[in-house]
Amino acid sequence: MRTPTPDEAGAALEPVRTELLRAARAEARALLSTADREAADLLDSARAEARTILDASRRQGEAEGEAAGRAALVQARRTARARELAARRDAYEQLRLRATEHVRALRHTADYGSVLDRLALRARQLLGPDTEVAEHPDGGLVAHAAGRRVDFTLDALGARALERLDTDVETLWAP
Repeated sequence: MRTPTPDEAGAALEPVRTELLRAARAEARALLSTADREAADLLDSARAEARTILDASRRQGEAEGEAAGRAALVQARRTARARELAARRDAYEQLRLRATEHVRALRHTADYGSVLDRLALRARQLLGPDTEVAEHPDGGLVAHAAGRRVDFTLDALGARALERLDTDVETLWAP
């Protein structure tokens, strides 16, 4: 038997080389195809999981946002109510101060003497004929009899007049 020449050996191996290349290329294509499918499946799975996470996060965010919104609304209502009550208190205090000023101004009118006489008469009606009546330094009268006392000072009379208004005074600043 004779040893083939390098050209003859190369020609004889050419079909084997061609078949090996073809088989290698086919195997590579099959591996690439499998890898592509697996990558696509993995991406699809990852996208589905991401959508699930995103949907859950969105629902949680909406729930938390609604809760925060409700809390903010409650706080805003409380703040508004506190401001409204403070404004009403200030308005009432201003009304009380002005009423007191107007009642105190009676001292400087021509009718003040007759006002004192009527107050003394009323004090004696309430406490009896032995009532001691004294003019108060800020105006009006204070009366005493048998352990009882009547306060007819101008400030007290003004305060009682406002108390008699009761809830009607709120109509002054109610909408």
